[in-house]
Amino acid sequence: WRSEAIIQKKKMKGWFLKITDFAEDLLEDLKSLKNWPEKVKLMQKNWIGKSLGAHIDFYVKEIDYKVTVFSTRPDTLFGASFIALSPEHELVDELKKNYPEIKKELNELDFQNTTEQNLEKVEKIGIKTPLRASHPYIKNKFIPIFIANFVLIDYGTGAIFGCPAHDQRDFDFAKKYNLEIKTVVKPTNEKDSFVVKDEAYSGPGLIINSNFLNGHKVPEKSVLKAIEVLEEKNLGNKKINYRLKDWGVSRQRYWGCPIPVIYDENGKPHPLPKSMLPVRLPENIDLNVKGNPLDKQKDWKEIEVDGKKFTRETDTLDTFVCSSWYYLRFCSPKERNYGFNKEEIDYWMPVDQYIGGVEHAILHLLYSRFFMRAIDYKNDNFNIKEPFQSLFTQGMVCHETYKDKHNNWLSPEEVERIGTKFVKRSNPKEIIKVGPSESMSKSKKNVIDPEFIIKNYGADSVRLFILSDSPPEKDVQWSEQGMVSSYKFVQKLWLLHNEIKNKISKESEDIFNDQLEQFTNELVFKITNNLEKFNYNVIVANMYETYNFLVNFLKKNKNLKNLKDNYKKILICFSPVIPHFASECLAELGEADNMVWPNFDTTLLESEDISYVIQFNGKKRAILKAKKDIHEQDLLEIVKKDKI
Repeated sequence: WRSEAIIQKKKMKGWFLKITDFAEDLLEDLKSLKNWPEKVKLMQKNWIGKSLGAHIDFYVKEIDYKVTVFSTRPDTLFGASFIALSPEHELVDELKKNYPEIKKELNELDFQNTTEQNLEKVEKIGIKTPLRASHPYIKNKFIPIFIANFVLIDYGTGAIFGCPAHDQRDFDFAKKYNLEIKTVVKPTNEKDSFVVKDEAYSGPGLIINSNFLNGHKVPEKSVLKAIEVLEEKNLGNKKINYRLKDWGVSRQRYWGCPIPVIYDENGKPHPLPKSMLPVRLPENIDLNVKGNPLDKQKDWKEIEVDGKKFTRETDTLDTFVCSSWYYLRFCSPKERNYGFNKEEIDYWMPVDQYIGGVEHAILHLLYSRFFMRAIDYKNDNFNIKEPFQSLFTQGMVCHETYKDKHNNWLSPEEVERIGTKFVKRSNPKEIIKVGPSESMSKSKKNVIDPEFIIKNYGADSVRLFILSDSPPEKDVQWSEQGMVSSYKFVQKLWLLHNEIKNKISKESEDIFNDQLEQFTNELVFKITNNLEKFNYNVIVANMYETYNFLVNFLKKNKNLKNLKDNYKKILICFSPVIPHFASECLAELGEADNMVWPNFDTTLLESEDISYVIQFNGKKRAILKAKKDIHEQDLLEIVKKDKI
């Protein structure tokens, strides 16, 4: 979207980290992460994508060849009506050599731009080959073999069998190419004569029209039975497949950590000797060249080791590699001989609390978990498998989006609201299209300039608004009205501060007020507890509650001996949300250098009074406070006296 360059697929050589070797371990140990959000663990589980299925062999009639497919639903094999190959399958390479018309069709059709992300959206296209496969179970039945754009080479074996009656993608494909649609699963409450007509049925039920599989429950029993028979007949075998792929870490660019590999004159790779580490990027490099600038840096690229000529690897590492272990470096930032010091990571690791956006739920957090296992695998004395004990994912700050008549994104500064319409500020006659509220991003230009907001409202008002809008794990919907409201509340707190400051400096302090002491103690308890639990929006509610209490309290009380001490505790409790305000107020009280988080007295948290809800005919009329152990008759007398 930046350069509008044409997207092309090319086969390239690159370096990979073999994360797939740790797939089962990464999946299984998710259970040990008790303090991680369930949604994040589910996202990682789905990304690893463990699935039980079978490898099934289909023998090609016309040539001596066996197509092996992976399927999670071998129980639907009696409904198979076609085989589909990925365009990159090895059999397709042979077909292109022997059948020029297939090679021509592949070049003409849009087979290159199918990815896992757009798989559901692209039109399903197939090229019928002259080959057929024998059905494993049905004698003398042969099913056609297609090359299809919806089969990916990096999932399973790059080949599938299509059962149109029970997979919508296969159903659409079969309709398009006039293939057989045979029903082999029926809903439990349907008769055996049930037939799929207008759309595929992919739900649970019972197997039908499938010989020895008939009557088996789908999928609990039917899949296991199908695998058992395949193995008995030597037609296939049980297979566990993972969606997770090895991590491609090669990047063709200047900026990045160089890959410490060199190639000899025969092109064979060798690790760079440790004595020549770390590899430093060349300076004064020409970036105005096509392709990777490091490829053109001859004096850096060509080196000698022990009198022999070598060529450096010019790919640099994916930046996720660096962010997958930085926390170890934080433990020993001055370690010069190795990336970390063992004693120091034993002391500091694992990280007690990790706070980050949910957008890193999969890659960064999964790669970090993999890195610990990879280091542990190579180091006998390294015993850290999980880098982050507790995880908290905060929400995103969102803003509505704008587009002009040419479909170009516009920033909020370029848009003006006039009545119910949004117009372009530079051309008020042009009506602007308002899109949904999305997380702020440079690409959509729906970003608010923080300098402008801080200049007009102050940093504390911004913090207050963001924390008050919703729980921190939820997205924040940016609102100008919300900002104004937070700004006004900070101003009200400042006026209240001046009133309290004057009372502290002028009045004789001879009365100790228990009510103020009790309220402050409860406030310290609430805010301390809410900080621990990340209930930041509740802390803001506590602040509003405190403001209302103090306003009413000051009207009724004078000459307070404990006002300054309690007000100081209140300001310190406010400091995580509005630190500049709290610091300024404490400085004016002469307490700027004495900011120690206050303790609370648990005995003062026990109240003798509790709230009683008073109802008449099922409708709430009042909430009255009274002693915990009050007699029913005494409570009735209080109710009668109260003006409900």
